Amino acid sequence: MKRLSLLRHAKSAWDDPNLEDVDRPLNGRGRKAAPLIGAALHADWGAPDQILCSVAERTRETCSRVCATFKTTPPVKFIDRLYLASPAEIMAEVARTPDDLNHLLVIGHNPGLEMIALELAKQSNEPDATRMRTKFPTAGLAQFEIDAKRWKAADSDNARLHRFTTPADLSDRD
Repeated sequence: MKRLSLLRHAKSAWDDPNLEDVDRPLNGRGRKAAPLIGAALHADWGAPDQILCSVAERTRETCSRVCATFKTTPPVKFIDRLYLASPAEIMAEVARTPDDLNHLLVIGHNPGLEMIALELAKQSNEPDATRMRTKFPTAGLAQFEIDAKRWKAADSDNARLHRFTTPADLSDRD
């Protein structure tokens, strides 16, 4: 059994029109949301064995704030191809993951991240799947259990949505 967590970067800042898209940092809301999501992930499944992260500033900052909630920081690979990646590009990176790792966290962007989450959840009918189909907001986290021994085999036929968590789900918690 593999565990795949897909995290859309937290809310980014748009206040500097001269910044390139790849260089946009998180805004205040994003800086608060990322550790909430990290703590929720850690409480449920513990820290991932590895993180694959886009090279964009907002994904890097999300990654840093999520990792700050873990007892130990897992290895992080910053991958150029994950910046605004398509679903196929995301799954190609997942397929390259060593099979001895069981929990993988991918931090990326919409629309590709949402599209692959929706594809993996297409056989799921739980309330979380319905919410995810309605909206996959910034700092949204989709956690999948993959009934496979190899990452290369991960697809919608063997994936089950375990949980979909958003910052709004956690904002009322103390």
